[in-house]
Amino acid sequence: MAPERLNPPEQLAVARLSDAVLRPTTGNAFETTFQQLATSIRLGVFADGEQLPPERELAERLGVSRVTLREAIAALRESGMVVTRRGRTGGTAVTYGGPSFPDKQPNVRRGADLEDALSFRRVVEAGAAFLAASRSLSADQRAWLRDAEAEARRSAHDAAAHRVADSRLHLAIASTCGSPMLVEAVTRAQAALHELLTAIPVLSRNIDHSTDDHGRLVRAILAGKPEQARRIMEDHCDATSAVLRGLLG
Repeated sequence: MAPERLNPPEQLAVARLSDAVLRPTTGNAFETTFQQLATSIRLGVFADGEQLPPERELAERLGVSRVTLREAIAALRESGMVVTRRGRTGGTAVTYGGPSFPDKQPNVRRGADLEDALSFRRVVEAGAAFLAASRSLSADQRAWLRDAEAEARRSAHDAAAHRVADSRLHLAIASTCGSPMLVEAVTRAQAALHELLTAIPVLSRNIDHSTDDHGRLVRAILAGKPEQARRIMEDHCDATSAVLRGLLG
């Protein structure tokens, strides 16, 4: 697949998400770099067809050497998540279109671990929605939220693409809050949710409900209604949690 050409607003959105989500690496440089990049790709920070930032910029952002970064990118290629092309117009482009939704995932969270992940998500994502609706958003941020919601709606017929677009919207909401710690928390919550949702069957009715929730949520944020945005996000999280508890609890 040839890398997509992004228009300026989309480029701005990608830059803003990656700036918020990618952090200087700690611990084992290679493994942590790979984890951050793979998680960013799975959650739609870098979507299918998009190019990763240039090596020098990405290495500086992650606080690793370019050798370590190249090793991590090579591992991403081995995992089928990116492809690298050489030459003047080359670069590394994402080739991950969403999860494969296996029939069984034996190591998925259950019991107390499941409840912990669901409770954590409900608190941090509702807080992010409240804070986003409390802020004075720029025109670019408002357009970004509308575009992210529209993409999640357009992809509703494709479960794998919808999972990525869904995560991307939730991360966009968190990123408008101006809190790196909150973005990190929502990233963790979305990573756990991604793991859980890939372990259950896709329920089209649940996706329809989720799509409706997203529209109401973004409208509440753009209208500057923090309490309404918080309640919608709590109900949104509760609906997904009910499905997960029914199938995994």
